[in-house]
Amino acid sequence: MRSIRTLLTTCSLIFLATAQEDASLVAKITRLERLVELQQAALKEKQTKLTDAQKTLRRLQDAATTTATSTTGTATTTDTATTGTATTTDTATTGTATTTATATTTATATYSDIENLNAAADHLKAATTPTLVPSIFGNYTSGHRAYTDIENLKAAADHLWLILCGALVMFMQAGFAMVESGCCRAKNVQNILLKNLTDVCVGTLGWLVFGWAIAQAGPHDADGFRTAIFGTEEFATDGFNAHIPGKGIEPSTKMLNWFFQWAFCSAAATIVSGGVAERVNFPGYCIFSFLMTGFVYPVVVAWTWGYGWIAAMNDVGYMDFAGSGIVHMAGGVAALVGAIISGPRAGRFESGRADEFDPHSLPLIVLGTMILWFGWYGFNCGSTLKMHAASTGMLAAQVAMNTTIAAASGGLTVFIIRLNRMHKYDIGGFCNGILAGLVSITAGCGNVTCISAFVIAVLGGMIYEGVSNLMKTLRIDDPIDAFAVHGACGAWGTLMCAMLDWGLNTNTYHGWSGFSCVQVEGGKCLEKNVRGQGIAANIVEVLAIAIWVAAWSVVIFLPLRLTGFLRATDGVQQQGMDQAKHSPSKAYAMTG
Repeated sequence: MRSIRTLLTTCSLIFLATAQEDASLVAKITRLERLVELQQAALKEKQTKLTDAQKTLRRLQDAATTTATSTTGTATTTDTATTGTATTTDTATTGTATTTATATTTATATYSDIENLNAAADHLKAATTPTLVPSIFGNYTSGHRAYTDIENLKAAADHLWLILCGALVMFMQAGFAMVESGCCRAKNVQNILLKNLTDVCVGTLGWLVFGWAIAQAGPHDADGFRTAIFGTEEFATDGFNAHIPGKGIEPSTKMLNWFFQWAFCSAAATIVSGGVAERVNFPGYCIFSFLMTGFVYPVVVAWTWGYGWIAAMNDVGYMDFAGSGIVHMAGGVAALVGAIISGPRAGRFESGRADEFDPHSLPLIVLGTMILWFGWYGFNCGSTLKMHAASTGMLAAQVAMNTTIAAASGGLTVFIIRLNRMHKYDIGGFCNGILAGLVSITAGCGNVTCISAFVIAVLGGMIYEGVSNLMKTLRIDDPIDAFAVHGACGAWGTLMCAMLDWGLNTNTYHGWSGFSCVQVEGGKCLEKNVRGQGIAANIVEVLAIAIWVAAWSVVIFLPLRLTGFLRATDGVQQQGMDQAKHSPSKAYAMTG
C-alpha cells in the first residue's frame, strides 16, 4: 500500500509540475478556441485561412500526445469545404449551442511549439477580423483600429529599407557627376557639374508637381491595374495624407514611395546630360530636364511600374525589376536624340584633333564608377520595395549577388576586348564596361540565376563595345557613351531577363514572383506558353519606351535647336563653357 501511495504521490507531483510549466500553452489554446467561438460568422468568408490554422493545431496536438497528457474536455471544429460553411460541434446535453474546449498539455512542449501556436492564433485572428482600417490614432471610429505590434515593426522596417536605398540611389548623382566631368575636357567641368545639380533640383520640382501623379497615381481598377493611359490624381502631392477632425493628420506610405521613385526619376534625367555634354546651353537643358522628369519619364513608369497597359497585356506581363528599360534605356534614348540634334562638339571629328577630346581626369572617372557601383545596390536591392519577411531578405541578397557578378564580368569583358585590340590598358573602357554590366542586369537581377547574370553581363559588355564603335563611325558625338552604356545595354538587359528567367529549365516563369513561379488559381505553376508571353511583353516594353522617349525628345530638342536656344556657339565651345559662362572661370585652381 505504501508503494502504491508513494507512486500516486509521485505521479501527482509530476502532473502538477507539468501543468505549471505548460499553463501558458493551455492559455494559448484556450484563447484560440475562444476566438473560434466568438467569430464563427466570419469563418465562412475566411475558410482558407481557418483551414491553415486548424492544420497547425492538429500537428501540435499529434506531437503532444506522445507524452503524458491532461485532458480537460473535448472540442471539435468541423470545416465543411464542400458547402463552404463552418459549424461547431454541440456537445451539450441540453441542446443549447455550447463549445467545450480541449487542452492537451505536454511536458516536452518546446519554445517553437508555443511560437507556432502564436502564429496560428494570429492567423486565425486575421481570418476572423472584419476589414478595419489601421490608423495611428487607433480605433477612433468603428471602422478603424490600431496598428498591431507586428504591423508597426513591418512598416518601420519597410520605411527604413526604402529610405536607405533611396538615399543610395540619390548618391549615384555624385557618381554621374564624377564620371561625366572626368570624361570631358577640363575647360567644361563646372558646366557639367551645373547640369548634374540642375537635374536633381529641377527634376525634383518636375516630379513633385506632375511626375508622381502621372506615373503612380490612379485611377486603377479593382485588380490594381490602371484604367487611364497615365495618372490624373495627386498632382503636387494632393491627397497624400488625410485630415482627421479632432485628431490630426493620418499619414500614408505615399511619401515613402514618392521619395524612392524620385531618386530613379532623377537618375534617368542625369543620363541625358552626359550625352549632350560640352555644347548645350544651360537654359535649354533646364527646359528638357523639367519636361523629362515631369512628363516623358513618368508616362513610361505609368505604363509599367504604375500597373499600366504593358503590365496587364497578358498572363505574366513584362519584367523589369529595377529599370534596365524603364530608367536606363529611357535616359539613353533621350541622350541619343539629344546628341544627334545638338550635333557634335566643334572640331570633334576633324582630322588630327581626336586627342583634344580625350578624358581629362581618369581618377574622377574611376571614383565616379565606384560610387555608381556602390549606389547600384540601393537601385537594385531596394527594388524589392519592402524588407519585412525572410523571403524578401533572401531575394535582396540574390539581387546583390547578381549585381556584383554583372559589374565585375562586364568590366573585365570590355577591358580584355580593348587590350586585345589596342595592346594597351584602357581604364576608361574598363569603367564603362562595369557600368554596362550593371545596366544589363538591372532588369533581371531578381529573376535570373548567377550564371545567367554572368552571361548577360559578358554579352552586355560586348554590345556596349560594338555600339560605342558604331556611334563613332556614324559621327554621333556622345562624350560619355551614354547611349552605348544605358540605351543599348538597357534594351539588352530587358530582353534577356525574360529569356533567361529562373524557370528556363522547368517550363515555368517567375518574373515578379521572385523565388516562386507565376501561378494560376489552385496554386499550380502557369505553364502554357508562359515564357513566350514574358518575352513578348518585354519586347513590347522596349519598343514602346524607345518610340515614346525618342518622339518626345525630338519634340523638345528640335525646336530648341532651331531657335538657337540649345547649342552653344563654336566660339563659346572653343573658349570653354567655364570661362565663358562661369565664375570663377576655372574648375581647378593650380599653382606651382
